[in-house]
Parts: sequence; C-alpha cells; structure tokens
Amino acid sequence: MIRFEDLLEKVRAYSPDADVELLRRAYVFSAFEHRGQVRHSGEPYLIHPLAVADFLADMKLDAVAIAAGLLHDVVEDTLTTIERIEELFGSEVAHVVEGVTKISAIPFQSSEERQAENFRKMLLAMVDDIRVIVVKLADRLHNMRTLNHLPEDRRIKIAQETRDIYAPIANRLGMSKVKNELEELSFRYLEPQAYEGLRAQVDARRRKTEGLIEELKKTITAKLRDAQVPVIEIDGRIKRLWSISQKLKRQKIDLEQVYDFIALRIVTQGIKDCYAVLGIIHQTWSPVPGRIKDFIAMPRPNGYQSLHTSVISEHGVPFEVQIRTQEMHRMAEEGIAAHWKYKEGRTGDQRDERYFQWMRQLLEDQQEVRDPQEFIQHLKVDLYPEEVYTFTPKGLVKALPRGATPVDFAYAIHTDVGHQCVGARVNGKMVPLRTRLKNGDIVEIVTSAGHTPSRDWLNFVATSRARNKIKHLIQSEEKARAIELGRKVFEKDARRFDLNPKTLLEGEPLAKALADFGAQKLDDLFAAIGYGKIAPKQVLVKLVPPDDLHEKAPEGAVAAAVKRVFGTGEEKIKVKGFDDLMVFRARCCNPIRGEKIVGYITRGKGVSVHSATCPNVVKLLYDPERRIEVEWEKGGDSSSRYPVKLTMEVENRQGLLAAVSTKIAAINTNIKNIEARTDEDRRARIDMTVEISDLKHLEKVIKSLRGVDGVLGVERSGPAGKAGRAGRPG
Repeated sequence: MIRFEDLLEKVRAYSPDADVELLRRAYVFSAFEHRGQVRHSGEPYLIHPLAVADFLADMKLDAVAIAAGLLHDVVEDTLTTIERIEELFGSEVAHVVEGVTKISAIPFQSSEERQAENFRKMLLAMVDDIRVIVVKLADRLHNMRTLNHLPEDRRIKIAQETRDIYAPIANRLGMSKVKNELEELSFRYLEPQAYEGLRAQVDARRRKTEGLIEELKKTITAKLRDAQVPVIEIDGRIKRLWSISQKLKRQKIDLEQVYDFIALRIVTQGIKDCYAVLGIIHQTWSPVPGRIKDFIAMPRPNGYQSLHTSVISEHGVPFEVQIRTQEMHRMAEEGIAAHWKYKEGRTGDQRDERYFQWMRQLLEDQQEVRDPQEFIQHLKVDLYPEEVYTFTPKGLVKALPRGATPVDFAYAIHTDVGHQCVGARVNGKMVPLRTRLKNGDIVEIVTSAGHTPSRDWLNFVATSRARNKIKHLIQSEEKARAIELGRKVFEKDARRFDLNPKTLLEGEPLAKALADFGAQKLDDLFAAIGYGKIAPKQVLVKLVPPDDLHEKAPEGAVAAAVKRVFGTGEEKIKVKGFDDLMVFRARCCNPIRGEKIVGYITRGKGVSVHSATCPNVVKLLYDPERRIEVEWEKGGDSSSRYPVKLTMEVENRQGLLAAVSTKIAAINTNIKNIEARTDEDRRARIDMTVEISDLKHLEKVIKSLRGVDGVLGVERSGPAGKAGRAGRPG
C-alpha cells in the first residue's frame, strides 16, 4: 500500500516548492470522507485515490493536480459538494475535480448516450484544463489494474470502454506508457483465450532471443564508441502482446514474421547524432527495404519523434531500431507531461499548444453531431487514425487518416475550401474526388465560389470533420427548402378555406400557435410543415375558430393547372394548386411517363414523385397529410429520356451480348450501361440501363428483348418489376 509520506517525498524530489500543506489537507479530507468505504477487493477505498495521486506524482504533476487526484471521487461517492471543495481547496482544485466528476456522473438513458455526453464533457474540460483528462487516465489505469475483483460483465464493459476511448486518448496525448498498459489490460480481459495463447507463444520466442538482445546491444555500443557518436542509453525490449496481436491480424502473418518483435532503443544527445547512428546501424546490419520511417522530420500528430528502421542480424533475425534524442524520449514516454505547463513555477509555451490543438479540433468537429451513437462512432474514427502524410502545394504537411480523400484534405485546410471544392489535382494530375490519398501526395484543391457539397460525398469521406461539415450545410439547406415548402403549403391551405395567409400570421393567435407547436419563430413552424411533422390544417385550427373554416369549391381546371418541374415537353409533372414548386422523381422507383404516379411531401426537399406501384407508396398511405396530387402534364412531342434498369436472365453462350445490343439499337434505344455476370448452371445475368421515353417505349423494348434467342426472361429492376426492393420514401 502507498504511504502518504512516501507520496510527499516523491513530490518534494522534483518540486521542492510544492504546496505540501495543500496535499496534506486533501489527503486528510479524502480519508475522512471515504472512511468505512471498501473496494471490491475488500481493501480500504483510500487505496484508490492514493494510487491515482502516486501516478500523477510519477508524471511530475503540480500540487493542484495531485490534490485533485486525492479528491477525485469525493463528490461522486460522498455527500461533499463542489462548492465545499472550492471553499476548502480553492477554485483550481475544484475545477479539476468537477471536470473528472462530470465524466462519469451524468444521468443516462442508454450506454451510448452516456458515453457521448461523457466525452463531450471531457473534451470541453480538456480544452480548458488538460489535468482533467490526466487525472481521469490515472483513475482508469488503477481501476484496470484491479479489474479482476469485479464481476465479469462489468470487467468486459470497462475494458471495452478503455480500449475504445481511453487508450487512444492517451496515445493522442503522447502518453505511450499509459496507452500501452491500458491496451494490454483491455486485451487480457476482453480476449482472455487469445491473450493467454499469444502470451505462451511470445514467452517461448522470448526465451530464444534474450541472449540475442544483449549481444546486439554490445555490438552497437562498440560500433558507436568507435565512431565517437555520443549515446546516452541503449535499451532492448520485446514487442507488447496487443501490438503483436494487431499486427498478426492486420498483416495476416505468423509470429516469426513480425520484424519488430525485438527492438533496440538508442537515445542520443542531438538530432544530428540520430542520423549518424542510423548510418552506423545500416553499415552494421542489412536494412529491410521500405522499413525506414523518419518521424523526426515528420512527427506524428501527438508529437512523437524518432527514427525507425528494421534490419537483419548476422543470425538472420529481423529486429527494429528506434533512435531519438533524450527530449524526444521523454516526449515518447510522457507525452504532454514532458512539457507540462502546470509544473510549479512554469508557464506554458507554444510547444504545449500542439497537444491541445487536436482536442479543440475534435471538439469543433463533433459539436454539430446530435445522435449519441453517431458521435461515439465518429469519435472512435478520430481516435484511431492510421495517418497518411500529404502536402499542400506550398509544402505544408497535412496528416489525415488512412483512406482520406481530396475532400477530407480540403476540409482539413478550411471549411470554406471544403464547401467550394469542385476538383483536385494530386501530384499535378486531376483525379476524382473519391480518390484515396497516399503518403507523400501533393494535393491541390480546385474551388468555385458558390459551390456547395454533394450529399454523395458522405459516401466516401473518411474524417468526421468533413462528414459533419457536409451534413451541417446540407441540413441547413434542407431546412431552408422546408421553410419555403411549408410556407407555400400553408398559404395554399389557407386560400382553400378562403382565408388571407398574411392576416392569419399577425396578432396573438400566432404567438399561441408557435408555443403550442414548440416553435421559437414562424420559420420553425413553416419548417415543421415542410418536413411533414405538422399538417397545415392543424395550424389553421389554432389561428381561427373551427366554425370559420369553410372549404371553397374546387378550382377550375385552368386555375388548378400547375406548373413546374423537371424537363420540358411531355415529361413535365404538375402538382395541382402550386406554382414553381420543387418536384423530383423518387430514386426508389424512378417513374416514367405513362405510369400512374403519386406525390409525397418530403422532409425539406420538395415533392417526391413515386410510381403508384412502388412499395413505398404503401408506407405513404399511413401519412395522408403528406400525400399530394400529381400528374403528367399533357404536351407535344418530347425527346427527353428516362434511365430505366432492366435485368435479363439469359443462356451463357458466345455472341448473346452482341445480339442483345443489336436488338436494342434496332428500335432506336440507347444503352447507358451494361454488365454481364455468369453462374455455375450455364446461365448468365445481364443488368443494363436503357434510355426510355415513356411506358409504351419500355413495353416495346422488353417485348423485343424477350424475342432474342437465348433470352430466358426480362424484368424491370425496381418496384415496377419482380427485382424491385422497397427503400426509404423519396
């Protein structure tokens, strides 16, 4: 058990001027408040806050952080309030304790929601005071070390949360020792059989290599001494079990193929010495091609710097060598604590800011995410970046997650650059925006003022920053359309009851209606109508007495005729009673001229027009207030065409595809796309997209194809045919 006097001695060793009296008062208060409490192990509860404080002292944190470590569970587990903590220990200690308390004390409805709110709170606190998360990491580390005393279900839950969230956060703060131990312990509890099996294999290989590590250290020590390269330390290690497990899964290799199972770490005095050591290493042993990584010139986002190389020993055993300065070594081990801005008598410097930058960015990127499950998923993406290092044309490095595209790159530069992105040059060549970037790519973004993101971008962007910015703008635009649609629908219904819309929207009844529907302003009410959440008549009932609602006689055919939307000539669709209303054909059924159609007021995108045979129409019947009458407008000849997908089952024989293409061309029909696949029973399937003018044209095409020798069947893909599938309306 840790003794408090030993803790004080440790603090005095690195900080003679530390506020020891503050620590003593915090210890006494914690001991008093936790009196009688025991942990699941049966030990006094005070052991836990002492262990947390001892860890913080190992990190050489200031007295405020250590006092907060001693007090971190007092507010959550006793009747003590934050106000009492502030009164006794000051606002700084109280602020850190409150931040730690908020992470785990928020009421929740679901585990995902709890996590989402926890980490929003944590990120907010981290931006303000990094000591909050370091204390929380210390708390989690000690809990993981004693996890074996908990029931299995709680062990699994805590270990999973640790692996998913806390270990990666420690990594992003550069605290590799903490990250490593959290990952190892999580592995042990989440995958006990895999853990024990791998440990047995690693132990067997370790016994074979223990002598080799000492031999390698002696060899390189002598070489560096002869070259007069100043070296502070040479150390050897075996790769951690979790890292080995991940590498075996990722690369689909066995343990003998892990190049960095053994690693030497060489700590030098200066940067030039690092490169000198690298040269001597390669003169002594054969380097493995493609295994040199220069994290000194190009640091990882968490500030990690080192040279990595893999070589083959004279015995044919591969091993890794990491070369770094003493300052880099402290950074690799302690992360942000190596430049701790809260150490006694120190003020922060610019180097500290880079450790806050990713947290501020992560917080900004997640502010617009409301769905808890989506928040957690995106947070995990950001916490597990396998980085790709790319460059701007001016040579600035942009680190992005593996799989990132030029769109992600554009949003990493600035939100406006992302929104206005219309193209990209990678290494001087124009590429599609969905192109996956690679290490070393030089990326130039082509922009156009006034351009807005495409919803399709959401299908391929890799960063949550890009995803959230795109969704936020699209949702804003959809709301604007919903407001306009809602206004038009409301005005139409008002006129249907012979009411003046402008007059209705003045006076006290409107204020009451807004309150009844939970709307802050009139636009919110129109948006709710446009999204289909409220029917216009529901609003009218709030604005005028029910007895005054008398529906007018139907309008004449000419007045009711419509008027808009896509295309020209015969393919126009009209919505009765509206001028210039946004209308589009639903993708789920893609109706063509001549089919019976039905309109559906979508959530903010206008009127979606479906084929009457579309399975989604059945769903629309349950929401009659959102249905609207539409029809094909009569007109002259039209040259417009609709893309229609056809699926054909055919015999698998040579020349059949050519025969099908010839038949299609003979009836003046264009093929936009065609794909053929074969199966094992000498049959094949042909999927094609043809351009159709109307329903009669489609029937003619299908009839012609069925007449081709070897064609066993033809169906229209989608709701009009057997191949169709129901999807989301509109």
